[in-house]
Amino acid sequence: MNQDTICAIATAQGGAIGSIRVSGPEAISITSLIFKPAKPDKLFSEQKPYSLTFGRIYDGDEIIDEVLVSLFRTPHSYTGEDSTEITCHGSSYILQQVLQLLIKKGCRMAQPGEYTQRAFLNGKMDLSQAEAVADLIASSSAATHRLAMSQMRGGFSKELTDLRNKLLNFTSMIELELDFSEEDVEFADRSALRKLADEIEQVISRLVQSFNVGNAIKNGVPVAIIGETNAGKSTLLNVLLNEDKAIVSDIHGTTRDVIEDTINIGGVTFRFIDTAGIRETNDKVESLGIERTFQKLDQAEIVLWMVDSVNAASQIEQLSKKIIPRCERKHLIVVFNKADLIEDVKKSNLSALLENFPQESTEHIYISAKRRENTNELQKMLINAAHLPTITQNDVIVTNVRHYEALSKALDAIHRVQNGLDSHLSGDFLSQDIRECIFFISDIAGEVTNDMVLQNIFQHFCIGK
Repeated sequence: MNQDTICAIATAQGGAIGSIRVSGPEAISITSLIFKPAKPDKLFSEQKPYSLTFGRIYDGDEIIDEVLVSLFRTPHSYTGEDSTEITCHGSSYILQQVLQLLIKKGCRMAQPGEYTQRAFLNGKMDLSQAEAVADLIASSSAATHRLAMSQMRGGFSKELTDLRNKLLNFTSMIELELDFSEEDVEFADRSALRKLADEIEQVISRLVQSFNVGNAIKNGVPVAIIGETNAGKSTLLNVLLNEDKAIVSDIHGTTRDVIEDTINIGGVTFRFIDTAGIRETNDKVESLGIERTFQKLDQAEIVLWMVDSVNAASQIEQLSKKIIPRCERKHLIVVFNKADLIEDVKKSNLSALLENFPQESTEHIYISAKRRENTNELQKMLINAAHLPTITQNDVIVTNVRHYEALSKALDAIHRVQNGLDSHLSGDFLSQDIRECIFFISDIAGEVTNDMVLQNIFQHFCIGK
């Protein structure tokens, strides 16, 4: 497949300008068959690399469009192959005509992510950098953009490569000992290896722990909106999203399934999850929805417990035993809704209901979701509860599930190395555990990744990238 010359539209529909990318061994010659420079004294194939040439695309004698064509020669291109980029007018008809001409002359349509896959296979970037390309395209906030740029620039890869090289040096010394096992010599200093293992364990632990922050930045901080039926959960979701996402009704049990959506508040992306109201019911469908409510509660980092201020005492008494144990290590915000229906003097009585709640992680607020009263203050509380650090392009934070899993396995392996050194384990067992750690670290950069993993990664890219 890498010997094929591929083409694809690389720009979104609707713009004034459209771009078609061509890459492969015949990219320049195929482009020359349909493109004629405005200056007829020099062939396109003879143009200098990194140059733009003005001319026309022809289908026989018919002019399709006036275009600019850029030329890149191997290995100095995005894919590491000969490449051209045809910039024409953004008409979908023109783009399709140019694409059909290229295919007629010998190109084939590119698969999703095939340009970036070729860049990886040709050594233009490692696998973690290639995956960052997709994250960069999908970035929707300043924080996700900075994380993707940091990974694309190779900061993550460099840190892992340094660890890998140190481990390789030690495992080679240990394996050399095995060749001289009869002479009882020790090439690898065990105290130095223990110091290195501790250093690597700290670095990998930091990266593994950073995944919670990275995942929250990339996918949004998960916020579960829970409570009894008709407490105003769906109304609050609609207010926060500023759209009618969920059906609002006075009928109990209206929301029967989980409704999710994301929104950026103050530079922080939140993933709000409206859940089915918690109550005793014989309705099988509603019961399934309530079961999912508790599942989403377990996954959330912030919990908004909606309480009807009019019936607050009974709701808190009925649900606190079900909700409070599940909120350990989470930030709980008790939202007394419909506060406009009670007198101000009674609000202090409502706060007294929270005396037995974990004080260090519990806050409360009085709002009217229907009237949008005090909802801005609630948004400020959410931003403070997110506790997301300020991200720069130099920060190394894990956002990719595949990387997180590989690092977790590498951490298990380095723990075995530490335990093995403490128990004076023989060199062959130590070497095996070090090799496993190296394997999982290398898997992130793509040095040991199999074709199935590559296919799974790149099939989620857009066509043209």
